[in-house]
This record gives sequence, C-alpha cells and structure tokens, in this order.
Amino acid sequence: MIRCLEVVEKKIVSAWEALSCIDDGTVIAISGFNMATTPEHLILELYNLYKKTGHPRNLFIISDALPAVPGRALDKVAEELYRENDRNFIRGILMPFLGFSPWLQKMVMDNMIEAYSWPLGITAYWFREVASGRPGLITKIGLDTLLDPRFDGGAMNEKAKASMTCKVELINIGGEEYLFYKAPKPRVALIRGTSADVMGNLSLEDEGIRGSVLSIAQAVKARPDPGVVIAQVRWITEMGTLSPRSVEIPGPLIDYIVRAPRERHWQSGSFEYDPRASHRVIPPLKPEIFEDIPHQSWKEHEIVIARRALMELVRILNEKRSPVLVNIGVGIPALVTRIAIEEGITHLIIPVVESGAWGGLALPGQDFGIVYGPFALTTIPDTFSLFEGGVIDAAILGFLQIDSEGNVNPSALPGRIPGPGGFPVIAGGAPRIIFAGSFTAGPSDIRVTENGLKIVKDGDIIKFVSRVYKVFFSGRLAQKYGKEVVYITERAVFRLTSRGLELVEIAPGVDLEKDILSKMEFKPIISRKLDTMDPRIFRMRRIGILEDVVKTMHK
Repeated sequence: MIRCLEVVEKKIVSAWEALSCIDDGTVIAISGFNMATTPEHLILELYNLYKKTGHPRNLFIISDALPAVPGRALDKVAEELYRENDRNFIRGILMPFLGFSPWLQKMVMDNMIEAYSWPLGITAYWFREVASGRPGLITKIGLDTLLDPRFDGGAMNEKAKASMTCKVELINIGGEEYLFYKAPKPRVALIRGTSADVMGNLSLEDEGIRGSVLSIAQAVKARPDPGVVIAQVRWITEMGTLSPRSVEIPGPLIDYIVRAPRERHWQSGSFEYDPRASHRVIPPLKPEIFEDIPHQSWKEHEIVIARRALMELVRILNEKRSPVLVNIGVGIPALVTRIAIEEGITHLIIPVVESGAWGGLALPGQDFGIVYGPFALTTIPDTFSLFEGGVIDAAILGFLQIDSEGNVNPSALPGRIPGPGGFPVIAGGAPRIIFAGSFTAGPSDIRVTENGLKIVKDGDIIKFVSRVYKVFFSGRLAQKYGKEVVYITERAVFRLTSRGLELVEIAPGVDLEKDILSKMEFKPIISRKLDTMDPRIFRMRRIGILEDVVKTMHK
C-alpha cells in the first residue's frame, strides 16, 4: 500500500496503474445502485488484473446497494467466478440487495463466499459512521427481524455464520433494545462520477443519482488507517472549470482518476445515456411521459390494487390537508405513481425514491433508482434518514408473505436470497405503511369488470400464511410504536390491530368464504363494519380523484 499513499502529482492514470496498489485481503467499498454510480470499468479491470497476475485476491467487498445488473459489472465477474469455481478472488460481500445479480446469488447459495446483507439505508449510513471515526451504527431497525442476532444477524449463508466478519449485536440503551451494526473499515474505494478536473475534484452532472459516493470516500479516508480512493469518470477537465457547487467530492479526497470508455459507463441498466436521467431535461408529469420510456405491463387486477393504495394516500391527504410525502417501492407500489400522474395529483402525492429523487416518475426493473422529472435529489444516506426518522408520511411496499401477526416477508424463499434492500428501514421508520400486492401467487385468471372482480382461476400459492418464512417487518413492533398498517390486495383490505389482522373491505363480486378465507392459512378478524371496496377502482378509466380532493379541501 505504500506506493498508493505516496504524494503523486499525476492523479489521472490508467485503470491498472490505480488498481495495482490493492493488496490481497483488502476490504473494498464499491458504489452503485444497480448501474447508477457503478464504476463498471474499474470492477472489470480489477478482475482482469487478478486473472493476469493472480492478485489481488481474497477481497471483501462492501457496497451501499448493488453495483450490478444481470450480465453487467459485478454480476459479470460473478458469472465467470461461478462457472470456473474460483473461490480466491472474492472472500466475502456485504450488500443490501442481490436481486439483480443472479450469479452473486448462486455464489452465496453454494457457500462459495461469505455473504452478509444489511438494509440499504443501514449500509449507506454505516459509511457515514465510519467516516466520523465511530465503530459502527446504532439503530432500532432490524429488531425482531432476520437482521436481529437472535435470528440470522444479517448472515446470508453458512460460511458467513461461521466467520461473522460483519456482526449485528443486540444492545440496551436506557432500557430500550437497539442493534449495533459492525463491519471492517474499507481500505480502498471504487467510486464513480461524470467529470473530474486535474486536481481530482469530482462532479456527477450526468449521473442519475448522487448515491453514497461522498460517504464512501470519507469512510475510506477516515483514521485510523486512511486508505485510497479511486474514481471512474467519463471526462477530464481543466483546473478551475468545475463550479464549486457542482463538486460532489473535493479533489484532496481522491487519489486516482481513471477515465472509462462509454460502453462501461452507462447511466442505467437498459440505456447508456438519456438527458432525462441526468435531469438536463425535465419532462412534464403528464400521461405523455409514459410514451417512450421503459415500462412494465400490468394486469387489470394489479391496477386495482394500485388504485386502492392511492386512495389510501388520499385519505391521509384529507387528514393532513397538506401534500403527502411517500416512499414508493418496486413492483405494484411503483404503479401508484403512474396512476397519480394520470389523475393529476402529483403535486399532492409526492414520492421519494430510495436512490434520492423527490417527485417525478421512477423507472421500473433494472432501471429502478433512475427517475424522470424529479424536483430535488438527495444522497442515499440523507434520503434514508427521512425514512428511518419517520419524516415521510407513508410508505407503499410490496409483499410476498403476510402472517396473522402482521409480519411481512417481501422477497425471501428457500433458494432465493435477494436481500432486504431498503425495505426494513422504510417499513421500520414510516409512521404509516401500506403493503400492496396480489392476494395469491401463481398463474391466475382474475378479471376486472364494471361490477367488480370475477375470479375464474386463482393462483395456487397462498401468501397469507400462518408464519412467514423470514420476518422483514415486525407486526409486534409496529403495534408497539403506534404505526398505522394496511394490507391491500385486489379482493380484500386488512388493517393491523392489537388482536392481529382485521378484514375491513372486500371487493364487489367476490365470495368471502370461497375467495378469501379459504385461501388463507389463518382466520383474520372480520370487521363488524365490513365494507365494499370503492367500485370506481374496478372501472378501467380515470377515477376523478383530483375533483374529490378539491371538494374535500373546500368543505
């Protein structure tokens, strides 16, 4: 490492010149939210260096999210490692989400590497704690879930449980339980920006997000044992040509600048560059915005779910009598934003995405994190402070399983380990949580008519189970801290009470016993005031929510 830490006049070097300073066994922090801020060129060249020389090896990688999408960046490396049964390049990983890296998931499931997964906001803010010289992060997030050391403690496989390189400890402060997250301090950072001047000042003007690049650089530079920061950019500029307001990371925090070819510096998973992704063009939030963007096809009953979720936000709006700040998750929750645009209420229902965008339209799939038309961008650590601190009014999240206590599992099954992502922090911090998803899973034929639902063939996978496979959200703690929790499906709406789940609404056209109760592994409380879901959400045309809101506000 001595050569890396020498004062050098020339910061702009080739990838191998910069990366050759990394020793065997180094802990490396890599930025990246899917492909946004992912230094793909540095990742691939680091692996090429290893293949050529056999070094560096036994690396431990920590990321603020996941620097990969299928077939790109770290997933591409993982594919080669898995196919060649190479267990020497990567020793272990700490990452919030593996869902877009099928090959990393295979390596984890086959116990080839140690694997730990903390929530997205916890990992991002952990970098800040390390940057401040603190030993780790203290939080209530993760209590009573798979992150709690009384359960899995964030370890994703047997190799991790045996090594425990990253630990979650249960501590007591003032009679209250907290979790203490600890991991080894990173020695090298691989980060990404758009431009850097010859002093190393880094700007992110063409990146879709601000990410956690500054926090990662600060964590690596913190004492004791300050390390090396290597930044990938597309452009090199003269000294003094970057406005101080556009500099995300000051030059003295960066040791090496590596210029990347355009094919290894994509803004997002499905496209290299779009001016809307870098917010040089801000499109109007009108239905026309859907015409030429990557989109997901939705079934009509999924639209029903999203509409009912939006109406729950409108209920909160009417109570507050001011705009609702809401986190929108992936899948059906993301559809809520689209419907809000169609209904013309984006000035009243304001989404905040995990990657830091306020307002606008979040893209789906491997482009998630990129938002068209936001009015503000915050860093990932700052954004998750909003979530954990309950600054937002509500969150809409998906689910895979729900049990009688209101516990939620959003994604985990045997042989499927995507990681918690941002879910535990968002669900743990928001004062109101709306879980939105289909009532059952599997192939189905559910038809939406003017008169409600007609279930021709139901999915054969039960989602309302006696006990969820892994607890990501604790119904007990939600009750303890007075959270409002509602579970919305196309045929039934439940609310969390002190006695468990209470069925409060059913869709017109469904049979309570046949279509709901017989498809659950437990019997919910049936409300004495069991209501029918608003029939307007089953009609495939504009509902007229804005007009309803205006009338309510003028009462």
